Amino acid sequence: MDSLENLHYAIGQLAFAVAFADGNLQKEEHDCFRNIVVQELQNDSYDFDVSDIVFHILEKDRIDTETVYEWAMKEIRTNAHYLSPELKKKFITVMEKVSNAYPPVTHEETNLINRFKKDIEGIHGDPVFYQK
Repeated sequence: MDSLENLHYAIGQLAFAVAFADGNLQKEEHDCFRNIVVQELQNDSYDFDVSDIVFHILEKDRIDTETVYEWAMKEIRTNAHYLSPELKKKFITVMEKVSNAYPPVTHEETNLINRFKKDIEGIHGDPVFYQK
């Protein structure tokens, strides 16, 4: 995967963390998550399904939310040169849509989204890379 694909994979991980923040992931939540991620993140320039990859790995291994969050943020920092302001907004939108998709929005989900907004605020991409 290239840097832009890695960023999309990272937000797929974060979206999973939001969906799983309450400790349960209902089938309806899984389906809704997949639809949101595909709609918001699927890109014609690569031929993999972000949501399927994320779910296969994270659901199988039952990795905790904090670990998933740290992995994703490390990936975002590593590939930050491609992180445009628009992509940051899209990532926040994805997390919020996943959170709102299956009520109620829990305190854990809200905290995770707020933490992400704060953490990503100081990360700035390089226009040389993302304006190609």
